[in-house]
Amino acid sequence: MDVAAPHQPARATRLAGYLFALGAGALWGTTGPLSTALYAAGAALTGIGFWRILLGTLGLVVYGLLHPGFFRIDRRGLLLVGLGGGALVALFEVAYQFGIAGAGVAGAAALLYTAPVIVAVLAKPLLGEALTATRLLLAVVVMAGAALTVQGGSHGSGLAGVATPTLVAGVAGGLLAALSYAGTTLLARWSVPRYGAARVLLLEIAGGTVILGVVLPLAAHPPVPPPTLGGWVYLVALALATVLAANFLFFAGVRRIDAAPTAVAATIEPVVGTLLALFLFGQRLTGLGWLGLAMVVSGVAGGYLKEAREAHAP
Repeated sequence: MDVAAPHQPARATRLAGYLFALGAGALWGTTGPLSTALYAAGAALTGIGFWRILLGTLGLVVYGLLHPGFFRIDRRGLLLVGLGGGALVALFEVAYQFGIAGAGVAGAAALLYTAPVIVAVLAKPLLGEALTATRLLLAVVVMAGAALTVQGGSHGSGLAGVATPTLVAGVAGGLLAALSYAGTTLLARWSVPRYGAARVLLLEIAGGTVILGVVLPLAAHPPVPPPTLGGWVYLVALALATVLAANFLFFAGVRRIDAAPTAVAATIEPVVGTLLALFLFGQRLTGLGWLGLAMVVSGVAGGYLKEAREAHAP
């Protein structure tokens, strides 16, 4: 009893980290369906990301005004988190919307979740996390699963009827979103313990808002607000659930466990996104697509859990 007792806080902290990341993934799973509803309400594709992080930024600014000293941060934090993290957020916001529009909710989510593999590989040189044979194996499983999911399709009748340029743009958007998500995960693992979750989130989404506010008009896609009240309701829901609540949960997870397992636990997102798309919008996966999605989720999550059990074995 006395020997086992010191291990309990660490195990409880690790469990809490997984649960926080799992909750974040579940909330992120609503991004696709809510974005699809926004498209139907007339919202512009490139503007959704801008407006949702702007609303999130305004909410955190109000929070900061009520907490003296909240806005104090050193130059390194401003550059790495504000500028670097903001660029990653801006890339994700635009890329993932194109992924959803071109590859469907389920396809975009599956492509996004090649990110845990990227995190696992880059976490070794950047953060000193272990890269084991199991993680290399799951990389192959996840990549194959993502490909099968895109081939299996969504959009209600598979991707066979989707124009090739649209599909290519969707796949590219999904993969770019994965790269940016991996980057923000690694950055969060470094920055959250130093600056706190609220400051890091404010710096990232404020930086992303400024970058998108400059880049989108230059690219002839100025952010246009939703034209209907219903559109604004969906947008506020996106900001509250997928920007603020989900990121706070994710940062709480990455503060307690390594970057790789945090990203792995958040793979619940494609499951939630697929089920919501299935019931709400008539999008579906074929048998091949379901197989691919199962490979993405079970290959990554199951592979890491096996590794974790081996690490705790006596």
